[in-house]
Amino acid sequence: MEKVKAFLKRKDIEISAKRYGIDALSAMAQGLFCSLLIGTIMNTIGTQFHIEFMNTVGGFATSMAGPAMAVAIGYALKAPNLVLFSLVAVGGAANSLGGAGGPLAVLIIAIIAAEIGKMVSKETKIDLLVTPFVTIFVGVVLSAWWAPGIGAAASAVGKLIMWATELQPFLMGILVAVVVGMALTLPISSAAICAALSLTGLAGGAAVAGCCAQMVGFAVMSFKENGWGGLVSQGIGTSMLQMGNIVRNPKIWIPPTLAAAITGPIATCVFKLEMNGAAISSGMGTCGFVGQIGVYTGWVADVASGVKAAITPFDWIGLILICFILPGVLSWLFGKFFRKINWIKEGDLTLDR
Repeated sequence: MEKVKAFLKRKDIEISAKRYGIDALSAMAQGLFCSLLIGTIMNTIGTQFHIEFMNTVGGFATSMAGPAMAVAIGYALKAPNLVLFSLVAVGGAANSLGGAGGPLAVLIIAIIAAEIGKMVSKETKIDLLVTPFVTIFVGVVLSAWWAPGIGAAASAVGKLIMWATELQPFLMGILVAVVVGMALTLPISSAAICAALSLTGLAGGAAVAGCCAQMVGFAVMSFKENGWGGLVSQGIGTSMLQMGNIVRNPKIWIPPTLAAAITGPIATCVFKLEMNGAAISSGMGTCGFVGQIGVYTGWVADVASGVKAAITPFDWIGLILICFILPGVLSWLFGKFFRKINWIKEGDLTLDR
């Protein structure tokens, strides 16, 4: 056992929830962002402004989602170069064979292929042949064996959530908004979770509402402590910046979470806000306004396909209220009350302490 531990340590293989559930998952979201999401935005620009070349560029970007995710995961796992480059083939296979749940298949299979590749890396004199062969062989075999099942399971869970949201928009609007919003603030990736579950439609709209409540909520309620810099860094960056403060005083998390519990069902029941763009956008909130761009992309696609007659003023009012105005106002009011009862004290929300 000691020899095994020493070997794993030498190979920098750390079997832990942090390494796989936080580092790898977050990196996967970045890979997905730099391929599928950016490609989708480019396609939208190309379609709206009739720029055919932009559609071509966007098409190439979206087609590389699998390889991009796998390489990002390998990078997070500190894979040697030969392993890292070999993950291109692994990611392509896993994402393709995983179908709608491809991102989850890529996450699981790329982690295993990367770690096995790391085990054999530089262990032979023909490393240039052995390491890529083992990494690709293991990854593609597992993709053929596991990816369809993993993808189907992830897709089924996502469909179940979406079906339940259609059936019970009020209760599921609260649940999805709160859970996905909290995942966004935690050091895990809400975007990757939404992508893995292919969370779109009404449930995707609730997820957008929850993420916006966290980001805009923390940005507004901490304006006293952090000023304009904090407003921007949290409002269009990430509410994860408050994680250290949440550990010190968990009560500061209550106002934006309550805001999410209110805006979620308003999104699903009143405005029927749907995310019919890329599923990753459901978990992005106001980060770079990706959530809003995703909703707009869905509108455009729905109009083009005839599902939606036109983008209406009511659509825009709902998007602005759910994503910006209500999260800010509600979180500020809840935060003010919590300061009054001394649950939130001066400096509790200060960044960079």
